[in-house]
Amino acid sequence: MRLRIGVSTSASEVPWAKVLEPGRAVCYRLLTESAPALAERLHEWGWGDHRMVPFGYSGPVFPRAPRRKGVYSAGGAGYVELGSPLPEVVAAWSVTLTRCEKIDWGGVSLRVEGISLIETESDAQTARWRTRTPVVMKGSGHDDNGVRSTRQAWLLPMEPEFHSYFENNLRRKAETLGLTPDVALEEVTWVGPKRSFAVGDGSKPGASVEVVLRGDAKVLNGIRDWGLGQANAAGFGWVAA
Repeated sequence: MRLRIGVSTSASEVPWAKVLEPGRAVCYRLLTESAPALAERLHEWGWGDHRMVPFGYSGPVFPRAPRRKGVYSAGGAGYVELGSPLPEVVAAWSVTLTRCEKIDWGGVSLRVEGISLIETESDAQTARWRTRTPVVMKGSGHDDNGVRSTRQAWLLPMEPEFHSYFENNLRRKAETLGLTPDVALEEVTWVGPKRSFAVGDGSKPGASVEVVLRGDAKVLNGIRDWGLGQANAAGFGWVAA
C-alpha cells in the first residue's frame, strides 16, 4: 500500500543534502504519533528474521516547479509518496496525516493539502518497473583475486555482481513478509546516471533503473510498495507509481 501526500511550499528549492535524508525521520515521526509500539519495533528490531525495515518513500516532487541547472527545484503544488507492504504502517501514517498541517522536510516547510491511497495491487506475475530514486546495493568487496578489499563496495547496475545481490535482496524481502521467495530479476532494461544522495550515515551512490521481475503476485505487490535494492527506509529504490 502507498499514500500520496499532496503538499505545497513557498520554497524555491530543496537543498540536495535534504532531498532524501529527512524522509526517514518524517516516516518514523508520523508512525510514532499513531502507533508508537510499532514505530519502536521497526526502529529497534526491524521486521522478520532478516530485521529489515519495510517502508520507503519518494522524497518531495514538484512537477510544475521551474527547472534550474544544478538545483532541486521546488515551489507550488507537489507531493510526497510513502509506501509499505505492512497495512498497519500505512494505516498509522494515514491517521497522523489527517491531523497534520505541515511537514518539516529538512528545513523546508511542506503544507499538507490532502492524502490519497494509491492502488498498486496486481495479479500479474511479471512486472516492469522504473525507480524514481537511485537503487543502491552493496557487493562482496572482493577484488579480481577474490580478496576482500573494501567494506563499502557499492554496486552499479551494470557491474557483474549486481544481478545476484539484487535478486538475493528481493528474496530476503519476500521472506521478511512471510512469503515464499518466488521472485527473480529477469532483465535490467534501462540504467540512469550515477547519483549520490546524503543520508544519515553518509552518501550512498547508485542509479535509477528499469527492471523486469518475475514472481508470485503477492511478492511483487509487497516489493513494489517497499522499494528495490537496499536502504529503502532512506528513500532509495522508490518505484514510480
